[in-house]
Amino acid sequence: MNQERLMTILLGPHISEKTASIADNNNQHAFKVIRGAKKEEIKKAVEKLFDVKVAAVNTINMNGKQKRFGRYAGKRADWKKAIVTLEEGHDIDFGGFE
Repeated sequence: MNQERLMTILLGPHISEKTASIADNNNQHAFKVIRGAKKEEIKKAVEKLFDVKVAAVNTINMNGKQKRFGRYAGKRADWKKAIVTLEEGHDIDFGGFE
């Protein structure tokens, strides 16, 4: 697999209250990924960038919300979310806030 492609797969972490609770309880982390990413590519990218072992990857295609700007209708972009389950003993720290 192309190393340049692996470096562009992950767009960033998806941080919310729900993803914080699954990170604490289930050792899972959520990422925004490019729309064409496959589970195998996501697994290799996370393992390479964060030096952890990945047990499983689940992906979700998220539809953009319909929004109105006065009388004009608009739509946010569609995106893909990956829920990555890490093996026991591995963890990712997004900033070390305590």
